[in-house]
Amino acid sequence: MRRKKHLDERLSAAGDILHVLESREFYKLSKEEKTSLFDLSRLFGNENPVEAEIGCGRGKFIAKTAARFPEKNFIAVEKLSNVIVGAAEKAKAAGLKNVVFLNLSAENADCFLPAHSLDRIYLNFPCPYPKNTYANRRLTSPRFLALYRELLGPEGEIWFKTDAARLFEYSLESFTANGFAVKNVSLDLHKSGFAENIATEYEEKFVLYGKPIFRLEAYIAP
Repeated sequence: MRRKKHLDERLSAAGDILHVLESREFYKLSKEEKTSLFDLSRLFGNENPVEAEIGCGRGKFIAKTAARFPEKNFIAVEKLSNVIVGAAEKAKAAGLKNVVFLNLSAENADCFLPAHSLDRIYLNFPCPYPKNTYANRRLTSPRFLALYRELLGPEGEIWFKTDAARLFEYSLESFTANGFAVKNVSLDLHKSGFAENIATEYEEKFVLYGKPIFRLEAYIAP
């Protein structure tokens, strides 16, 4: 992706809502050196429940969700600086006080988020990595599910959406094989009558093209 003009200045201007910036030096550090856990009650200034979107993209979903649920706090994680800057600017322009952004790879989320601190994780249209050789990069692969288990509270859940049928099949198997149970499985979300859905930018395009959206909710099996 081509670097946006004035990216550094824009990232700096979003500093009150963008709390972690990726750097090449950061990814060279050991896990212990990277770790700097947030005090979430201090970060948000309250004790409200916290939810996170992994891979927030351009930020439409997290901005709409944070606006709809002011009684909750939200964390948006996105690896690409070029992308997260627009998401942070969108939330800041909307005056949202209950969302913060972390510009880092998902596998490093536990360097900043305390164990069992999240009530819900949103995975919206992650890259399907269709080649099996890249399966461990999928956000529903076992290594990421282990991370989510660590971050979720005892009644926490994962809300997952994708337009990729093969990724959805893989994810169903991965969840159930790694200590999660699934519920509210839909093979065509927009014909299911699910009233709580908040669409992403990609989702709106896929629906216009007539593509079905696959969705499920996963929770740690008792």
